[in-house]
Amino acid sequence: MLELFTIFGKGGIVLFCFQGACTQLVLSTAAVNEAIKNILIQGSSTNSHAHKNLSVQVKQDNEFELVFAVAVQKMLQLSYLDKLLDDIHLEFRDRYKNELRDGTLWLHGCDFDSDFKEVLARIENQHRVQKGAPRAMKQFTESKKFEKTATANKAMFEQDKSVASTAARLATSVFNSVSGNEKPSPPVAKSEIEIARENMKKRMSSGKKSKKATENGTKAPKKKGKEARQWEMGGKSTEGIDFSTPSVNGDEDHKTCWGEEGVQLKGSMAGDLSGFEGHDSDNLEFRLHHVSLKEDEVSNPTNESETSGGGGMFSFLKNINLTTQQTVTSEHLIPVLDKLKEHLTSKNVATEISEQLCNSLESNLVGKTYSTFTGLNTTARNALSESLTKILSPKRRVNVLRDVMDAKQKGRPYVITFCGVNGVGKSTNLAKVCFWLLENGYRVLVVGGDTFRAGAVEQLRTHVSRLSVLYPNEQVQLYERGYGKDPAGLAFEAIKYAKERRYDVVLVDTAGRMQDNEPLMRALSKLVALNKPDLTLFVGEALVGNEAVDQLVKFNQSLVDNSVAADAGTKSVIDGILLTKFDCIDDKVGAAISMTYITGQPIVFVGTGQQYPDLKSLNVKSVVSALLR
Repeated sequence: MLELFTIFGKGGIVLFCFQGACTQLVLSTAAVNEAIKNILIQGSSTNSHAHKNLSVQVKQDNEFELVFAVAVQKMLQLSYLDKLLDDIHLEFRDRYKNELRDGTLWLHGCDFDSDFKEVLARIENQHRVQKGAPRAMKQFTESKKFEKTATANKAMFEQDKSVASTAARLATSVFNSVSGNEKPSPPVAKSEIEIARENMKKRMSSGKKSKKATENGTKAPKKKGKEARQWEMGGKSTEGIDFSTPSVNGDEDHKTCWGEEGVQLKGSMAGDLSGFEGHDSDNLEFRLHHVSLKEDEVSNPTNESETSGGGGMFSFLKNINLTTQQTVTSEHLIPVLDKLKEHLTSKNVATEISEQLCNSLESNLVGKTYSTFTGLNTTARNALSESLTKILSPKRRVNVLRDVMDAKQKGRPYVITFCGVNGVGKSTNLAKVCFWLLENGYRVLVVGGDTFRAGAVEQLRTHVSRLSVLYPNEQVQLYERGYGKDPAGLAFEAIKYAKERRYDVVLVDTAGRMQDNEPLMRALSKLVALNKPDLTLFVGEALVGNEAVDQLVKFNQSLVDNSVAADAGTKSVIDGILLTKFDCIDDKVGAAISMTYITGQPIVFVGTGQQYPDLKSLNVKSVVSALLR
């Protein structure tokens, strides 16, 4: 007997529900909901799901976005459920296909009770008849093995028939030649096998070489074959190209890998990080205020581009026709603001932020009177620069060195967790942060929390080994337990270990994961909620533009939704941002604007290269200047 049969759309609207022997409606409903979550949402490969003592089987109709689900007692093991789902599916489609295409069925519902009961009764009767009838033994001729055997026998028969006909023809020819009654017959075509044999004999006979001998009977020397070319730095010997140093017990010796470079690196990053100046080395104040023009120079179109501070993004303001003491209106700014939005979008600024910046600029310009283009250009630059600076200025400032000192005074380590998608450079930039903290005199414990990716622990071990050469006496240490472990529990043990050994900072590495992978995002939320790090850094790639914004938003929302401490009012969120490959984007710095605006969290670090000192803080003036070009 059926417990429950229901038909609903993928949007959640129930079109039909049949309650058979449903003694526990709440349990049946919960079983169907679990099946939806497991099969439809998480994409399970099976169409059935077990929940307590119930079994739910699901069939999907992708054309009309329909789902057919049936729930039965697990112990019944009904064999006709697949046929029931198929027949109900066809019956429902045939009856309501017009309403489904028009979309009226979702509004008016359907009356499918009688049809369903008729199909159900018919299938149950067929099942009872088949179950009561004696089961006939299957004949060998009905099996697949017989089909394969019959096919092979037929092929062998055809081959034997061909051989027999050939033999009969040859026997007739011999008999005629012996009896003298041989008649001229057409030449028989040679088979492919005979032709191949003759060709092989010819090649073998022609390939034999006569033995060459000299006058005194000795064999002639063999011809010298082609020798391999010996390159200047090649050959079998690797002594000339082996620059590695011998290792002891399989551990790489990093003492000789630094040389003068290690001496130069040590002491180069003490104190706060410097701002990144790569995008624009010019003074922003010069760029913003180098627009003081004479009125007679503004009226000369040949000198306008030279005297307006390089023009740049605001060069399109010259299209506004200003007469003496004319007031700027919204009609004047419509084409200008459209070009401004296009310019900001080309710099990877999100559309929502571009519209807000244009609205802010419009409110600053409309209704004011300008006598020359100079005043309008200056006002527009100052207004937009002020808006961009306000967005990039964080609501709260993260001072890592100060926070580490406060935690050290309280007798506990300062914990930083690095998270992000695959391949953005979490482990590499963790090593840069570790080097910066070591430069400032703190003891650092690195936690190999990426227990999934092959080589992740070895990568961190290499970084720690190199840094321990510059900073010996256990200033830096790696805490790892190999692969396959629970990252949340591993980080918990590492923090406890750091507190016992008096380490100042704990840097927790995590496995890369896509923002849409719900199981992995729940695992990350568990790690953050269990260990409560002082700083949770999202590591994003500046090269991907606004894709990094989507990643950051979904990472942050997942931490909030899956936070264990959400009921207590302390939700886990992303505390800061680390932008990698920031030196590769030239002036397309809009991703930094978008990420800071949407989350309100500061950009704590930016990665600017592949060496340990290539870690900077965000220079707000430099980013604003790059956007104003």
